[in-house]
Amino acid sequence: IDFKGVNMVINYDLPTSAVEYIHRIGRTGRAGHTGKAVTFFTEDDKPLLRSIANVIQRAGCPVPDYIKHFPKLQSKQKKKFIKKPLTRESICTTPQCFLKKTKRKMKTTKENIKDKKKVKEAKNSNNLETVSKS
Repeated sequence: IDFKGVNMVINYDLPTSAVEYIHRIGRTGRAGHTGKAVTFFTEDDKPLLRSIANVIQRAGCPVPDYIKHFPKLQSKQKKKFIKKPLTRESICTTPQCFLKKTKRKMKTTKENIKDKKKVKEAKNSNNLETVSKS
């Protein structure tokens, strides 16, 4: 798929291979256009970073020296990362005040539903008593 006008890609998780990285950032450089790619990584991503840094360097882009000196990933480790990528905690970008407000709404909604069920059950039991008396 070609999305016209994409001039920046942000990777919130590090791709598991250099090929996947190229595929992701390739959205910015279609048909001779230039673009930027930003990739966030954590300490856990270090083993995957060197191969991606090599690709970046071969493309003529600057790579920080500390990344160049990371140890190479062994083929067994590569396969492991590709089969089972790192699991991460979910990130929530919604402000806490909105989450609390929603939680309060949900709580009152649930309470209202419970109250309605109780009223309905009470009506049903009253109807049953009336029917059984007749």
